Amino acid sequence: MNLILDIGNTHAKIAVFQNRKLVSHQQTFPKNLNTALRATLNNYPIQASIVSTVSAINKDSLTSLHKLPKLISLDANTKVPFINQYATPTTLGVDRIALVSAAVDQFPDRNVLVIDAGTCVTYDFVTNEKIYLGGAISPGIQIRYKALHDYTANLPLLQIDEVELTGNSTEKSIHSGVLNGIVQEINGVIEQYSHKYPNLTVVLTGGDAIFLAKMLKSSIFATPNFLLEGLNRILIHNLDE
Repeated sequence: MNLILDIGNTHAKIAVFQNRKLVSHQQTFPKNLNTALRATLNNYPIQASIVSTVSAINKDSLTSLHKLPKLISLDANTKVPFINQYATPTTLGVDRIALVSAAVDQFPDRNVLVIDAGTCVTYDFVTNEKIYLGGAISPGIQIRYKALHDYTANLPLLQIDEVELTGNSTEKSIHSGVLNGIVQEINGVIEQYSHKYPNLTVVLTGGDAIFLAKMLKSSIFATPNFLLEGLNRILIHNLDE
């Protein structure tokens, strides 16, 4: 069994795969990672593991990670199942590396655009020949709400709510601007890629994926565990070497 760790700034995700099948998945705070990790190791016969992190790990958790079997710490030098043509590969986020790995694994021989709607919205494009060209990064929903509040004197800080095209109050106007704005951005990017690359498959993932999926006009695959699946694919790829 494979142990997959995705450690973000706010949450840490722990997953267990049997080959390519997800059999266990949980989310915890990074400070509680050590406890959750011990429980997982007690419950499953882990044979190999991979960790992807964008944040600092506390000392206790770091000690536990070093004890994991066949541990791979994902970085720019890790072997991946695609050709990376990003001009600055050492600055490419490990989360984006994992998403592209999932794309080439699940949609072989297709042009794939992966949209990760989280703190930021990232766009990653890989060709049907498994060549990663890059993408784009823009502010996510919460950043947009926060920017309106932080950089103005009187606008309130809001959370995601229902949206109308024409807001008839300040709060509804903010919702319309933020949510319709991000939807039009995503639809526009998809349309640009669709015109340039035929046979385009679009994957939407990330924390805001389910909310956004119902508002987008394009045919997309919405999958919340795409990053975890990509990390597992990278681990398998390295074990097969």
